[in-house]
Amino acid sequence: MHINELIKLIEIEFDDFTEGSLNPKTDLRKTDVWTSMHALILIALIDTEFNVTINGEDLRSINCIEDLYNIIKNRIVS
Repeated sequence: MHINELIKLIEIEFDDFTEGSLNPKTDLRKTDVWTSMHALILIALIDTEFNVTINGEDLRSINCIEDLYNIIKNRIVS
C-alpha cells in the first residue's frame, strides 16, 4: 500500500473532498467538512479496504493523513 492509495480512497469515499484536494499533511479534522460521521465512515473504510481496525482514540492521536497511513501500515497483517 502507498499513501496515495489511501488518499484516493478517502477522496472517493467522501463527496466533500474533491480529487487532488488532500495530501499526506492534510489534517482531516481541521477541514471545514469534517464531522463525527466522517470519523465513523473512515473507520469502516479502513476496516473494509485494509482489514485493519482503528478506533476513535487512534483518530484523535493523528495530526495528518500521513499519521493515519503509518498506523494502518504498522497494523497490516502480512
